[in-house]
Amino acid sequence: MKQDFYRFLGLATRANRVVSGEETVINGIKKQRFHLVLISDDASTNTNKRLGDKCRHYHIPIRQAGTRQAMGEAIGKHERVVIGITDKGFSDKMIRMLDQ
Repeated sequence: MKQDFYRFLGLATRANRVVSGEETVINGIKKQRFHLVLISDDASTNTNKRLGDKCRHYHIPIRQAGTRQAMGEAIGKHERVVIGITDKGFSDKMIRMLDQ
């Protein structure tokens, strides 16, 4: 299942519907640009709390999506701890994939 998810995340990246980087994603959350925020399993406690609080406040779903290395590889970049998805269709499908 995880490989299918990472392939789909790569597709969203190629469709230009992915934003990465902690500060960039936090700014996007405040502007309500995202339909989903993905955070790595190995993110720090502080990062988890900070992003979780922001997403709850702005009513944006947040999910854990594997290691920072796997997330980075899926989008063709170095390790990524936080990723924001800007498209509703991609985010809905990703939520279903992760919640299975």
